[in-house]
Amino acid sequence: MMPQQRLYPIGIQTFSEIRRKNYLYIDKTEYMYRMTHSDSKYLFLSRPRRFGKSLLVSTLHSYFDGQKDLFEGLAIEKLEAEWTQYPVLHFDMSTAKHLNREDLELELSQKLSIYEEIYGVGKADEIKPNQRLFGLIQRAFEQTGRQVVVLIDEYDAPLLDVVHEERNLPVLRNVMRNFYSPLKACDPYLRYVFLTGITKFSQLTIFSELNNIKNVSMDSSYSAICGITEEEMLTQMDSDIDWLATRMELPREHALAQLKRNYDGYHFTWPSPDIYNPFSLLNAFADGKMDSYWFGSGTPTYLIEMLKKFDVLPSAIGGEEVLSSDFDAPTERMENATPLLYQSGYVTIKNHDKETDLYLLDMPNQEVRIGLMRSLLPNYVERYTQNTNTMIAKMSVPIRNGRMDEALQMLQTFLSTIPQCDNTNYEGHYQQMFYIIFSLLGYYVDVEVRTPRGRVDIVLRTQTTLYVMELKLDRSAEVAMNQINLKNYPERFALCGLPVVKVGINFDGERKTLKDWKIEETI
Repeated sequence: MMPQQRLYPIGIQTFSEIRRKNYLYIDKTEYMYRMTHSDSKYLFLSRPRRFGKSLLVSTLHSYFDGQKDLFEGLAIEKLEAEWTQYPVLHFDMSTAKHLNREDLELELSQKLSIYEEIYGVGKADEIKPNQRLFGLIQRAFEQTGRQVVVLIDEYDAPLLDVVHEERNLPVLRNVMRNFYSPLKACDPYLRYVFLTGITKFSQLTIFSELNNIKNVSMDSSYSAICGITEEEMLTQMDSDIDWLATRMELPREHALAQLKRNYDGYHFTWPSPDIYNPFSLLNAFADGKMDSYWFGSGTPTYLIEMLKKFDVLPSAIGGEEVLSSDFDAPTERMENATPLLYQSGYVTIKNHDKETDLYLLDMPNQEVRIGLMRSLLPNYVERYTQNTNTMIAKMSVPIRNGRMDEALQMLQTFLSTIPQCDNTNYEGHYQQMFYIIFSLLGYYVDVEVRTPRGRVDIVLRTQTTLYVMELKLDRSAEVAMNQINLKNYPERFALCGLPVVKVGINFDGERKTLKDWKIEETI
């Protein structure tokens, strides 16, 4: 008998609606109680988009509003004894995207007007957003006799699309800095201030006066406050796993392995439990299949622009060891794309060396790797269309079955029939194109792999074969193969446990496609 499917809150970020309509809710209230009873009352949490930040803020709203009935059966029910109702000012900045200065100020004005209808309009000299916010907090305190809670969700949303722009960023940043400026002066009237965002702007530029915000983004106490841990999935979603496995006609352990490969792998500190992307996970359970849900919900333009600005090669994303100050860093001071890649969720912490204090960053899972490579492929193959997807999918069959010659013939034909990008007259362009294509096929691929006698252009590992590839431009496949043999590249991989196949490829710089290639098995 097929297990009963539950209701999943896809796109629903309001805690009260989830609880009243009996949607699945992963209990995070113990973290929330701990956070609201910590030493600091000004906290900031950074997490990638669609990771549950808005739901967390909504949960805080219901909690501080004293809605005890919504928390029945949750962890906080046994922890909280008072359930005091506070005045709550909840600002969702996600509605303030893609705006110029005038429209942003108008949007802030409209947000303030909602609460001015409750607590009244201020004095005649309260004109600017910061003046109105100060007056609003003061009146809410005076009228209720209780300190005010300020919740700001996605505080950086108005700035993300211009983070790469030297002209517009300072203008919009000043608007937001002005809006947030009263929070420190209002300290006597405030019970709690909580802000969420994707990126970390420096306190100097956004919170110039509020220098006592505690950033808990890498605090191990809250490492799992957003997202779904493996333990939470196995306990609170046990029946959902059975449902998914039944729908996919897979053994339970195979379904779990696919979930882990596609959606797991996030760590926001170290050590940390394995954290799954909640948006993708819930969509997979709701649809009864695996798909690219998080990436399919939108690739941020600002990320692609910043990767271009810093000339980031696809093969250079992830796999690097850095100090936390280099990735948990203010985005407006970036000297490379690492902070934005980390804070946006495209790379995550995979390990930490206590002795050197270096963190290993890499892409969290297959969904992110494939989605990111798809977004970058247009830089190497102009007009990334349905035909491109079809060609790559078809290439997977001969590669999976050890027919590399057939796969290269398909790629040669494809590249001969499409327009090419500019600046393709160097071997590195084709190296990165191969890296992206092989990554999209889900295989392990690396470039510039060191050996005792040099570096291999590309190493590709399938389930059955390891390929050692050397690329040349306007020379010959024979030259490429001779280099592999002269430097004995296969020797480096003799103990890999797979047959090693040598592939020498020559590209035609004028026709922008493969000219000839040579394939040899090692003895």
